[in-house]
Amino acid sequence: MPIDPGSLRLVHYPDPVLRFRARPVPQVNAHVLEVAQRMIELMAQHEGIGLAAPQVGLPWRLFVCHVPAVAPSGDEPGRSPHDNPPTATAAPAVYINPVLREPSAHTEMMSEGCLSLPEIAGGVVRPEQITIEATGADGALFTARSGGLLARCWQHEQDHLDGRLIIDRFTTAAREKARAALRRLDDAARK
Repeated sequence: MPIDPGSLRLVHYPDPVLRFRARPVPQVNAHVLEVAQRMIELMAQHEGIGLAAPQVGLPWRLFVCHVPAVAPSGDEPGRSPHDNPPTATAAPAVYINPVLREPSAHTEMMSEGCLSLPEIAGGVVRPEQITIEATGADGALFTARSGGLLARCWQHEQDHLDGRLIIDRFTTAAREKARAALRRLDDAARK
């Protein structure tokens, strides 16, 4: 039975769907694209830069992201729209059955938050650059390489498809800092 895209809502921790490994999307069709469009709407509504299908309760290997270009400044290295590889998307993009490859040996730590973990953020170490292979909204397979915030977004959303959350990757200090907030989310879910 097809899912009504209009009924999709953001799922919050500790919902078990966030911990399951998502299954491949068998084919790109109008229904899948309607779901992806609704995910883009939800991502924008919640002021996010990425959203994975498990975050709306679907066990699909699909995510959307939109990392707008940021004006170059000394305060934000690696986020200039003039960087090579690209660090931003011109418009929201759809990634169906994505696979990440060729992580750079150089890593960096940045603070990450998550729409499914409201008010929780912490340090996460990830490769600085990554290559993605996925099927786009046009049904064509594509490969792209990115750095900066876009590469981080791809890795964050890919983690969701594998049932991993940022709290699994937090530094020890970030994990300790998030402990009380996670307890509040657990308590709220039990009510």
